[in-house]
Amino acid sequence: MARTVLFLGVDGGGTSCRARLADVQGTVLGEASTGPANIRIELKESFGAVLQAADKCLSQAGYNPGEADIIACLAMAGASEPINLAAARDYEHPFLHAVFTTDAHAACIGAHGARDGGIIIVGTGSAGLALLGGTVHRVGGWGFPVSDEGSGAWLGCEAARRVLWAHDGRIPWTDLLQKLYERFECDPHRIVCWMGAALPRDFGCLAPLVIDYAAHDDSVARELLRLAAGHIDLIAERLANLGVDRLALAGGLAPSIEPCLASATRKLLVPAEGDALSGALSLARQELTAAQLKRV
Repeated sequence: MARTVLFLGVDGGGTSCRARLADVQGTVLGEASTGPANIRIELKESFGAVLQAADKCLSQAGYNPGEADIIACLAMAGASEPINLAAARDYEHPFLHAVFTTDAHAACIGAHGARDGGIIIVGTGSAGLALLGGTVHRVGGWGFPVSDEGSGAWLGCEAARRVLWAHDGRIPWTDLLQKLYERFECDPHRIVCWMGAALPRDFGCLAPLVIDYAAHDDSVARELLRLAAGHIDLIAERLANLGVDRLALAGGLAPSIEPCLASATRKLLVPAEGDALSGALSLARQELTAAQLKRV
């Protein structure tokens, strides 16, 4: 008796891992969200989040782990680095077949389907990617702190930096800076100690405060959103120069950044047809087709 074949799409980011399970007809059977899944930061933790999300999806669909053959696409933050990608491919997993790619790649396919286009992810990290004539073009997304400008992690780091500036007397205090200062018990040394061990998602946890205080006209918060949007504009400009004429935004911070973007960027924006999970499911189906062709 033939076993049931199911498709699993995974969108692994610095803050959370989302998964969607579908059958061969495309019917969604389950969705789940778990913890962080950035393979550059922690490979074992990332796979733990993936497998937990997969099990939750299977449970929603009425399956126990191991009862179905799963074709998976794991679109993970950090998969753009060759060493991380090789480690992920070598990691033991329970799936019948698995294809690994970046979260930006899956998001671009989900946003534009079979058409050329670009995506800019603005979440815990940031990255731009375009698919043009079958060629992938990457802009940014090299990992915080050396890259990922305009992201949640970048916003949090810049906010913490300005708390220290205010403590030094280099800039005036604002409500945002005072709130963050109190979060660290009004002790700059606590900020330094925290910073030394903080991960991108920890910096990213400060970003919602920046957005909230910007809405209340805090001068530093508004400046940070303007600077973040400027970084996203630079990514968009580069993608446009490569030939992108339709651009979608993705990521948890995208709705907050979009109103601050330059008019040239906004003219390129189109609504995404689907999300990174729909893109990952499309890649999983392609993986099954490739596996079938190998057996012919």
